[in-house]
Amino acid sequence: QVQLVESGGGLMQAGGSLRLSCVASGRTFRSETMGWFRQAPGKEREFVAAIRWSGTITYYGDSVKGRITISRDNAKNTVYLEMNSLKPEDTAVYYCAAGGRMLSPALRVSSEYNYWGQGTQVTVSS
Repeated sequence: QVQLVESGGGLMQAGGSLRLSCVASGRTFRSETMGWFRQAPGKEREFVAAIRWSGTITYYGDSVKGRITISRDNAKNTVYLEMNSLKPEDTAVYYCAAGGRMLSPALRVSSEYNYWGQGTQVTVSS
């Protein structure tokens, strides 16, 4: 079992920046692929970013590429999501997810992840 707890969300101004954190506990954190997804009201859950256990290989969703950086600190069992140039359309609940080894197409699919956090709300006002 892996427990995930997100933090760092809130009400932000468009153009601003924020950093979300996800602290993992339970099973060996290092072995997991970590991902961030988001879900806006009335929309499907959307892939945002993922990172391999090494921390050196990252993937980004097309809608956020260039504005978001995912990173992880295995010593702290934590994965981060830094968001810049925030837009109102970034408003959503952001979820942290943990999964095993997976091929790159799979890590963009929410059903491939085994564990999920409770989510943190990000609201961007114009």
